[in-house]
Amino acid sequence: MLEIGEKIKRRRVSLGLTQEELAARVELSKGFISQVERDLTSPSIATLTDILEALGMSLADFFSESSAQEKVVFGADDVFVKEDEEAGHSIHWLIPNAQKNSLEPILVSLLPGGKTWEDDPHEGEEFGYVLSGGITLHLGGESFKVRRGSSFCFKPTAVHYITNDSKREALVLWVSTPPSF
Repeated sequence: MLEIGEKIKRRRVSLGLTQEELAARVELSKGFISQVERDLTSPSIATLTDILEALGMSLADFFSESSAQEKVVFGADDVFVKEDEEAGHSIHWLIPNAQKNSLEPILVSLLPGGKTWEDDPHEGEEFGYVLSGGITLHLGGESFKVRRGSSFCFKPTAVHYITNDSKREALVLWVSTPPSF
């Protein structure tokens, strides 16, 4: 008998995700993820598909017994998007299973007045490139204006986040090492 929950848990743990992080990515409760992992409940096919996408897998990958060659090229179908209308941003995870890599690239879209979540200090480095618009990088008590065509790079030793104080949308390619988004 196939233990779906155990297989999901193994994949989540191998990616270094907590139940809370997985739940947030698929907009489910931690309790539901916990029940699925313990095979106390069975997710619908649609919910299972969402969970697997957040874990960088398709249904075919999940139920396949053979190990497929590691994916190198990622397209629009691989992108996982989470919108936070209240904060005025959306985050596009460009590589769905980047947690297993040394770096994690995301695309951040900030509406005018938008802001990303505040990220606590952590190991590694952060890099960003402003594709359009302009943003303000907040790093500890300092603020830095970063315009289209410019980039930023720093060691995240203080709380950090970005805001869009302009009147047009800003688009930022942001890479974190190790993965923290």
